[in-house]
Amino acid sequence: MRTIDQFTALPDAARGLSIALGNFDGVHKGHVQVIRSAAKAASAKKCDLGVAVFHPHPKQFFMPSSAPSNLQSAAGRARSIQNLGAKVFYQLPFDRAMSLMSDADFAQKVLHEGLGITHVSVGENYRFGRDRVGTATSLQALGQQFGFSVDAVPLAGGEQRYSSTRVREALQAGDCETASSILGRLWSVEGRVEFGQQRGRTIGVPTANLSLAEYIRPRFGVYAAFAQIEGEGPVLPGVVNIGTRPTLEGKEERLEMHLFDFTGDLYGRMLDVSLLHFLRDEKKFDGLDQLKNQIGQDIKKAQKLTHAYLQVDPTGSS
Repeated sequence: MRTIDQFTALPDAARGLSIALGNFDGVHKGHVQVIRSAAKAASAKKCDLGVAVFHPHPKQFFMPSSAPSNLQSAAGRARSIQNLGAKVFYQLPFDRAMSLMSDADFAQKVLHEGLGITHVSVGENYRFGRDRVGTATSLQALGQQFGFSVDAVPLAGGEQRYSSTRVREALQAGDCETASSILGRLWSVEGRVEFGQQRGRTIGVPTANLSLAEYIRPRFGVYAAFAQIEGEGPVLPGVVNIGTRPTLEGKEERLEMHLFDFTGDLYGRMLDVSLLHFLRDEKKFDGLDQLKNQIGQDIKKAQKLTHAYLQVDPTGSS
């Protein structure tokens, strides 16, 4: 998949595509429906599939201090989009000039003259243009004017509405099940394993430490989870703590994962950690003995949950 960060002076191979347009944070089930709609049009029109997003996210441009945290890393989003068949990934630069474009100007200058699209699929609630005046309905009218077809795709399955906001709300409540039902997979954090204080080793529970970086902070606490080591085979079950480790006087927000029956060296390796089920809130214990006892109970619960899950889904992903 080719990544392009402009919409002018494009090579011929990056023009004339059927595209899906949106933010696609998390690439949830609704996003997949939009991208598949564009893929269907690409097949009918005998052209390649593209996916277009704004970079940075408009909310990050207008309100950088209060913009929502990411559900997925940039690399993770790109992989998800590529896995859905996209040949070109447009990261449209969202700057002051873009923010001032009317909906008609965006359709003409970016979609028609810039990308030269043959088709665009959007979510039925998509808004665009200055002051977000453009809608999926107005885009359909503009498509007729500039010669490209438009599909407005419902972002729902049955009675469930798919949205990135609902995923964030579920994660912040510790509701992994609702989050995964919208995403179509377990929510995950990927990062490089960093050196920690190695306190876990002193109580017989070594952990792999990941920075939460720009990810949304799920409910602080302990989770049953899985990890995928980059370049290696099946997922590994374990137990995760997300938070500040109050018993150890920690302050930095981190993810720490203890892998069951694993003895290898993970420092510097890329790890993709998927949350299965929330076990309990993070708390401060009176001492290390009390903490060690509670971790033992957490491990037993997590082992039972991960074992049962792998009987249904051996990949540990959906």
